[in-house]
Amino acid sequence: MDETVRPLRIPPQIPVYADKHNVFHLLQNMLFSLVIDQPEDPICYLIRLLQRSSLDIPRVVLLGPPAAGKHTVVKKLSAELRAVHVTTDSLLQDQSERTHPHTEQELPAELLVALLQRRLKEIDCFSRGWVLEGIPQTRLQALSLQQAGIIPEHVVMLEAPDDVLLERTRGKLVDPLTRDVYHQTFIWPVDDTVAQRLEKERDLSEMQRLADLQRYRCEVTGLISAYQHVLKVVNCDQPHTDVYQQVLAFVRTRCYSRTPRILLLGPPGSGKSHQARLLSKKYKTVDVSCGQLLRSVAADGSALGQEIQLYLDDERPVPDSLVLQVLEERLSQVDCSYRGWILHGFPRELQQAKSLQESQHQPNRVFILELTDDVCLERLTLRSTDPVSGERFHAMTRPAPCTEVQNRLRTRPEDSVHTVTHQLNQYRTYAAALQTVYPDAVHINADQDPHTVFEALESRLTAD
Repeated sequence: MDETVRPLRIPPQIPVYADKHNVFHLLQNMLFSLVIDQPEDPICYLIRLLQRSSLDIPRVVLLGPPAAGKHTVVKKLSAELRAVHVTTDSLLQDQSERTHPHTEQELPAELLVALLQRRLKEIDCFSRGWVLEGIPQTRLQALSLQQAGIIPEHVVMLEAPDDVLLERTRGKLVDPLTRDVYHQTFIWPVDDTVAQRLEKERDLSEMQRLADLQRYRCEVTGLISAYQHVLKVVNCDQPHTDVYQQVLAFVRTRCYSRTPRILLLGPPGSGKSHQARLLSKKYKTVDVSCGQLLRSVAADGSALGQEIQLYLDDERPVPDSLVLQVLEERLSQVDCSYRGWILHGFPRELQQAKSLQESQHQPNRVFILELTDDVCLERLTLRSTDPVSGERFHAMTRPAPCTEVQNRLRTRPEDSVHTVTHQLNQYRTYAAALQTVYPDAVHINADQDPHTVFEALESRLTAD
């Protein structure tokens, strides 16, 4: 028996199809729901799951100290998302178990889990999703909910200075019909009829207000650690509409599992090669530099390599047909199909971009690193190499350590002012046309610290 283990060859069109139809996200959601709910009839359960209007139903938790505006934000958010608004108060009322007259007090974790499990399995929560207001209140509750399979996709934590929160508690007003919360200074109803029927919230002493706030402060670190991977902290000491828009924008983000196929565009000197190395190192994707790839093929002695070498020797552009042949072969290899890739140095003009789009290797993330010509010239023409050590220096950002090294530095011909200016002019000529092929490309300001640029790239890799 041949026990040789051969690597699984994944056709390049498979991840393209999977990304287009969010197959990995679909499977992830189905498996997650199946394992958590553990239905007696898995097949019927999955059919019911697929018959929902959307698999991306909201699972949102909104936390914050007293008077942060949780109720106002959640009520508006749940209406926008058509999700079920769940509070501790509603849980106790629904189950006729209102044993805690002051719902700001902590519920036992076991009781909270039981109430929520029962509520979230009801058809409205199952079909439309849910937004939990002020639940959980403690790290113990959070961990108990996670253990029970109640895991939010987004957690928002409102935050403000204590003096602002205390001031808000003093002027709090409630609409007795809708239970909407208003304030004499911060939020006043537009409708005069509503304004006339507002009532003062039950009056708490200053000591009680401080105690409620202190109880929250004791738990906030634990809550943050419990939800750190899905958490966004929003400063609520700003206009309510601004707070709500930030919350809504975050909740509408979706993270999908996809094989990275990243294209980096930008003028020479914008840092494409450096950012590709950083991304490749962190995400274990294949760094595909078109220039290096062509030189590597040219050096391998193959018939194709010899043909490419002729163009490199004469310093002529390699024809698109040969470049695409080399790229097709490289991007079809197992490591690129399985781990994904980061391509830079190609395409440089419109027809190349169209040819890439017509191949089996369309990128699913395109970033354009923006940089002015002056900065590009400064970055490239002021750099030089020490022929002894091989180290690269820059006249402004990394000067040579001593006169001896300075005197032997050499500037590469491709870094001359004439050559760089010509390359910049070529890029600017085709930049607008390239953007028509990639209208959804993300523009990144490359005139920043490289790690800041990397963070900007990274933040947009998985968001839909």
